[in-house]
Amino acid sequence: MRVVKTGADLRQVLDEYTAAGCRRVLVPTMGALHHGHLELVRHARMTAGPGGTVIVSIFVNPIQFDRANDLDAYPRPVESDLEKCLAAAVDVVFLPEVAAMYHADRSVTVAESLLSKGLCGASRPGHFDGVCTVVLKLFLLSGCDAAVFGEKDFQQLAIIRRMVRDLDVPVEILECPTVRESDGLAMSSRNVRLNARQRADAPRIHRALAAAGKLAHADEILAAARAEIEASPFARIDYLELVDAQTLQPVTDLHQPAVLAAAVFYGEVRLIDHVAVPARKPPHTTTHAMSCD
Repeated sequence: MRVVKTGADLRQVLDEYTAAGCRRVLVPTMGALHHGHLELVRHARMTAGPGGTVIVSIFVNPIQFDRANDLDAYPRPVESDLEKCLAAAVDVVFLPEVAAMYHADRSVTVAESLLSKGLCGASRPGHFDGVCTVVLKLFLLSGCDAAVFGEKDFQQLAIIRRMVRDLDVPVEILECPTVRESDGLAMSSRNVRLNARQRADAPRIHRALAAAGKLAHADEILAAARAEIEASPFARIDYLELVDAQTLQPVTDLHQPAVLAAAVFYGEVRLIDHVAVPARKPPHTTTHAMSCD
């Protein structure tokens, strides 16, 4: 496994590693790797195939953070991350410093203007501009053929797909299902910042969403999920929304597949989760022919 810290070194190493005709597959991360990340790596390894190259980037991207304290507190266990990458048969780890990724006078940002309006985009201004910018840079620096993302960040995944579509970026976007702890909590690098009582309570987010998502009507779904989460003495809802699965716009009916999504604060730690809500069949109606006597 090679560890490189500049774009120039990344290109050189990848040219050495990747055989002609074989795929380069990227797993972009901010480090603090857990089992969910390793599932992405496993999928990347399968996709790359024999002779292909798996690249894991580890970069805590400052321009996607809307709160300075969140950036400062983000875990950075670099040595542990490298050990996990080695055990997972990663070929190349890209581990840049901020100065290697952004010029001091940088003036170009990639922005998506529709799918990013709500949910995390509304509560974290500028977040997805930072995500799109760093992801596109990673695509260009690695020359990857495919990149793997987790479904947990479903809005991020939708926005990256839209960026790739609209800018004709020749990268295949692959997704992996959300990986959860045994109690249902979605795996996240931020989970390690929860104290014992918060950690014990946090699985209620998924329980609330999963139970509410089975109800028949949009207003019932939102009310039930909100009541369950707000019953916690530790949780504070950032947002709780029911949105169309394709457009990510709020919905009031379930004629189309939807997503029930939440962001919840436990102290300073912000956790996100979502569940799919299938479309409900409209009630059967019978049309009676009219006759005149």
